[in-house]
Amino acid sequence: MAFVATSLVGTGYWAIGGPADLLVEPGAPAEVAAAVRELRDSGVPVAVIGGGTNVLFPDEGFRGVVLKVAGRLNRFRIDGCRVESESGVWVPRLARTAGCLGLTGIEHTVGIPGTLGGLVLMNGGSQRKGIGTHVVRVTGCDASGNPVSFTREECAFAYRESRLQTNGCIVTGVELELARGDAAAIRREMIGIMKSRRLKFPKRLPNCGSVFVSNPAMYEKFGPPGKMIEDAGLKGTRIGGALIPELHGNFIVNTGGATADDVKRLVRLVRERVEARTGFWLVCEVRTLLADGTFVPLHDRL
Repeated sequence: MAFVATSLVGTGYWAIGGPADLLVEPGAPAEVAAAVRELRDSGVPVAVIGGGTNVLFPDEGFRGVVLKVAGRLNRFRIDGCRVESESGVWVPRLARTAGCLGLTGIEHTVGIPGTLGGLVLMNGGSQRKGIGTHVVRVTGCDASGNPVSFTREECAFAYRESRLQTNGCIVTGVELELARGDAAAIRREMIGIMKSRRLKFPKRLPNCGSVFVSNPAMYEKFGPPGKMIEDAGLKGTRIGGALIPELHGNFIVNTGGATADDVKRLVRLVRERVEARTGFWLVCEVRTLLADGTFVPLHDRL
């Protein structure tokens, strides 16, 4: 197991956040459970992250241990249509490998920068699809380090939601069931997805991806969050180093030196303006880290 001091700036995709006391990077699922058991009774706050893609870390840092279930937990095997993967596998790598083998079902995830465990936790995806459709089983440990296992039904997947967000499971393994398809057709679809993302999404400046999550009622009446933000005239709005880019309204980029407070103030402004115009409060997809090591949707702490 790797134990190092870390800056949260280097851990999150927004490049925002102060120092943490310690970063622990387990190399196997059993090491995750062992680390949790060892830290359980220490009284030290423990924050469990995947790749840190979808997290806003605090400016003051974190007085505790960051347990990073990504990076070294990056092994997977494919047997027929069944995928058995550790939670730290990089999602685009898994999607491309499956596609090359003529397996269909997760090509929509090829452009999502994150780890499989985090994707499953959020039931993430693109094109209004979710990874949960293809989950067979999720394994991991609870807050005491005891092994746990959940079927797809027990995960209760919904649009960008799952029971895994609230049941305390630390995901270390995921089993997926895919289907046979045409490798060339799958490759063409993935190329198209990546081309579309390059045209629509900002890449050069640090960001966490989509800030707000859609919902069916809102989408039917006003469209996705990016369109609602654009219609509210908020593209190009800046607070400190945080900017809503002209390229896509549902992103906030760090133009240099942005703080967590800058992002929070911009998110608050967006939510208030959109609610005044539409009657809908935008819900944050991104999470923020609290002092006790738990994560909550950013809009809960504005």
